[in-house]
Amino acid sequence: MAKLKLRAIDAEDLAVLSACLQDAIVAVSDMSWDREARRFVLVASRFCWEDCEDAAGERRERVHAGLCIDGVAAVRRRGIDRSQRDAMLSLLAMHPVDGGIHLEFAGGGTIRLEAEGILCHLQDLDEPWPTQWRPSHPLEDR
Repeated sequence: MAKLKLRAIDAEDLAVLSACLQDAIVAVSDMSWDREARRFVLVASRFCWEDCEDAAGERRERVHAGLCIDGVAAVRRRGIDRSQRDAMLSLLAMHPVDGGIHLEFAGGGTIRLEAEGILCHLQDLDEPWPTQWRPSHPLEDR
């Protein structure tokens, strides 16, 4: 499997990064904002959706990936306790909002990155490893 190295400069690009990071596992301690550099970074264990066979062909893998978002003027968190540094979060989606980018996590936690535009880089950091778990999102009964 080829290592991913992607960038996003608009909403369409960000949707691709979001799809690649869906169900990524992120420790609270692996997210950081450098106020002076105006950069938010995180390291995640992402599920390799782009190379997923299954339906009996199996091949389930995860890989460590780094996400860097530049131009971040402020970070707002809701439903995420920064003192729980070992807490593991599951990233569901990233999407643009007026004046920034939202990162949405399972359980209702969100991070709002206030930024003038979209300038993100996603890169796999090492080789993938096998995992027995494939994330799933069953449809809710209505």
